[in-house]
Amino acid sequence: MLHPSYSDLMKVVNSEVEPGEEKIVNSRYSIVMATAKRARQIIAGHEPMVRVKPGEKPLSVAVEELNEAKIKILSDEEE
Repeated sequence: MLHPSYSDLMKVVNSEVEPGEEKIVNSRYSIVMATAKRARQIIAGHEPMVRVKPGEKPLSVAVEELNEAKIKILSDEEE
């Protein structure tokens, strides 16, 4: 099982959305795409924004960055 869960990550990402506004992330697919994109950036040499444990994979780092709100998923309007 993935820790944190998809639903936990969606809560973190949508935490800044005001009541009544459209959520930034509505599906697992959006979480997967965002973390995969960030993992590719880390592989390409971008500096991780969280402490990395020895042997930790880029995808795990990306998930932790998202969970700690170090990275932000932009809505379609913000891109």
